Amino acid sequence: MNPCQAIIFDVDGTLADTERDGHRPAFNHAFADCGLDWHWDEALYGRLLAITGGKERIRHYAERHAPDIAARPGFDSLVRDLHAAKTRHYLRLVDSGSLPLRPGVAALIQHARQRGLRLAIATTTTPENVTALLRATLGPDAPGWFAVIGAGDIVPAKKPAPDIYRWVLDRLALPAENCLAIEDSANGLRAALGAGLRCLITPNDYTASEDFAGAWQVLPDLSAFGFDQIGG
Repeated sequence: MNPCQAIIFDVDGTLADTERDGHRPAFNHAFADCGLDWHWDEALYGRLLAITGGKERIRHYAERHAPDIAARPGFDSLVRDLHAAKTRHYLRLVDSGSLPLRPGVAALIQHARQRGLRLAIATTTTPENVTALLRATLGPDAPGWFAVIGAGDIVPAKKPAPDIYRWVLDRLALPAENCLAIEDSANGLRAALGAGLRCLITPNDYTASEDFAGAWQVLPDLSAFGFDQIGG
């Protein structure tokens, strides 16, 4: 096994349970702001997570549940406005300290830094969401610990496409075999495998029943992670 030189983290659902407790209520607040009677409960949102990307999720929902709104000439602008409002509400939740890291995440990041491993992010969420979560949970300097942050619309095709991982690998200037991806979902796993990466999965309540065939390991959380297993 090639020695690990970098760890590439997904964010939502991997670093913290941001989907259920952060993005979902933020979407609902945004809908209310825009005068929509839409409400995404936990079960519905779990199904919508099959669609990666917040704007894509709004569009998918509207096309199926509010086709009259999706057919309006200004629908694209509405999607952008909803997503911007959602981001504002999400950032307020993060800043309030309501979204702690999952078990083992902080320790793994600190141990990786001590061992000289490089850190990176590969996510579909927006860059401001990433940096806000890192600062709120790890400290104001935490975004600077990451050599590369690949986030949002920086590549056209989102997970399960491998594009975001390839983008991050190019900027790390490392081969995939010397890096480890950490994900929580089948879509994330497919993206990592498509880029040639080993992928460790830490499922959450939303993703526990998904198919993780091909994962390097599946752990309940990162407190069970051992560096001796990756050659780092």
